[in-house]
Amino acid sequence: MEERNKVLVTGGAGYIGSHTIIELLEHTDAEVVSVDNFSNADRSAFDRVAKITGRQVRNHELDLCDPDAVLRMLEKEPGITGVIHFAAFKSVPESVADPHKYYHNNIASLLALLEGCIAHGIGRFIFSSSCSVYGNIDQLPVGEDSALGKAESPYGYTKQIGERIIEDYARNHPAMRFIALRYFNPVGAHASGLNGEAPLNPPSSLVPVITRTAIGKRSGMVVHGSDYATRDGSCIRDYVHVSDIASAHVRALDHAKQGMTGSHAVFNLGTGEGVSVLEAIAAFESASGVRLNYTVGPRREGDVGAIYSDTKRSRDVLGWKAQRDLHEMMASAWKWEQQLAQEGQ
Repeated sequence: MEERNKVLVTGGAGYIGSHTIIELLEHTDAEVVSVDNFSNADRSAFDRVAKITGRQVRNHELDLCDPDAVLRMLEKEPGITGVIHFAAFKSVPESVADPHKYYHNNIASLLALLEGCIAHGIGRFIFSSSCSVYGNIDQLPVGEDSALGKAESPYGYTKQIGERIIEDYARNHPAMRFIALRYFNPVGAHASGLNGEAPLNPPSSLVPVITRTAIGKRSGMVVHGSDYATRDGSCIRDYVHVSDIASAHVRALDHAKQGMTGSHAVFNLGTGEGVSVLEAIAAFESASGVRLNYTVGPRREGDVGAIYSDTKRSRDVLGWKAQRDLHEMMASAWKWEQQLAQEGQ
């Protein structure tokens, strides 16, 4: 009898975590279990998942930095076959202001979870990494074999450390399968408009700042930097739809189960195209019909000037390619923001 998939998603109430749960429920036969302590996400995310999929997801509310709590949770959930580890703090500016918070949470939680996986014989581990591991890159697009530069923020450094940790664990546990997914800039919302990015703390990512400005939650927004060596002076990023990112995690789990040679692999997740902050603003204005109130200010500490991905490995090995364009990213993000407004949020 074939082993039934049971997947643990950490940070399941979060932005990418909740979209990945939707993808798992809609496109696989996996039983999905979540861990989230709601430090930067709302419990309502699971109601949104249920509204979209018709299925409730069981969540364990605990601190993943507590190894004993992790082990107790895994004992209550026998038969887990794979883990997708999203749970981490992710704000670049906050990590610059409070590095201890990031080093403690992002690294201690990873170590506790890995030890739990080993203790319970969980064979597949998908790690949520980031393009921030590359630092400032001289040659673009950036590929998985590019040398990692100096991380520009404590957040980025925790992802470099996390990747090194899982690489070392893979060396010592060759029967397990570890995949690090380096995503570039996830944006947008579910096509239904019923689920999207809704952090409890003020967002620092560009698109939720844009939509909150457009809806009137913010009086204006600042473009951080106009003197980068880019085509219009603003930062360039590789924006990729969150639902495309979610689908890549399903592909990665499947690859770790049956197609993977070796115990460790790394993949970029992006569109392969760079979009500047000013171009992103223009795309949003086109998709929404709303003019944004923004000013141009100084650079923000921790930001790199330009980065976008080489996605050949993801296409060739995972069979994954981003499907949604910039207009769809912005239109779906705006639909979600309008949904929140209808709900009085």
